[in-house]
Amino acid sequence: MDLGHPNISVKRQCELLGISRSTVYYAPRPDRRDDTALMAEIDRIYTDMPFYGSRKMTRELRRRFPDQKINRKRVQRLMAEMGISAIYPTPKTTISCPEHKKYPYLLRDVAVVRPGQVWSTDITYIPLASGFAYLVAVIDWHSKYVLSWRLSNTMDASFCVEALKESLTKGTPEIFNTDQGSQFTCQEFLDVLLARGISISMDGRGRALDNVFIERLWRSVKYENVYPKGYQTMEEARVGLAAYFKLYNERRLHESLAYQTPAEVHYALAA
Repeated sequence: MDLGHPNISVKRQCELLGISRSTVYYAPRPDRRDDTALMAEIDRIYTDMPFYGSRKMTRELRRRFPDQKINRKRVQRLMAEMGISAIYPTPKTTISCPEHKKYPYLLRDVAVVRPGQVWSTDITYIPLASGFAYLVAVIDWHSKYVLSWRLSNTMDASFCVEALKESLTKGTPEIFNTDQGSQFTCQEFLDVLLARGISISMDGRGRALDNVFIERLWRSVKYENVYPKGYQTMEEARVGLAAYFKLYNERRLHESLAYQTPAEVHYALAA
């Protein structure tokens, strides 16, 4: 097929070859496996540099994948699919529902000095060999103790509600902090908190650092477990993360906790 032939039109060439003219102009979609590889790399870059928006992320990916055609529109789509955006004030890619009620941020200049004073939750992306999953966790701000977690292959609210309900079997916080994502502003999630008389706090729009404690947890999870393990499947990730969170809570020493474990601080155990 010669699209620039001076004497034979594309239509006539197709007739001679017995093919449909539409197939000549068909542009194949990028292999989904390429998207998976890019999303895994976006996750690594974002873990190191959460202040990167889609423009810088695109530039960084082009450096790391010089043989691929990577445009900003594609990167924006993948970041949105992963539910991430730069931490500075900017339109968030986290899906938010305008009709959902938003609550003010209650923790500015508040000293968090005891377990049970503030809990928070967040969702992060977990790369797999041939796809991805989403991890949600509930953490106590003071002790860094992970109260519950769930892994899901969708971003619906149900796995977040399950994690919330499990965490509340271990106590009741004074304040519960989230971002403004639709999973946390939906009535099903809020009703669980309101029924227990818990004050609800939500990060300012575009301010991921309002929830800095769980952002630090994600960095630990990624660099100490997810990246080294390179999970192949959801089930493998679920088993591996269960072992990691047990280690994180009960054995991993934290400098910020005077070299105690989260469990020791959360339950006031003797170190």
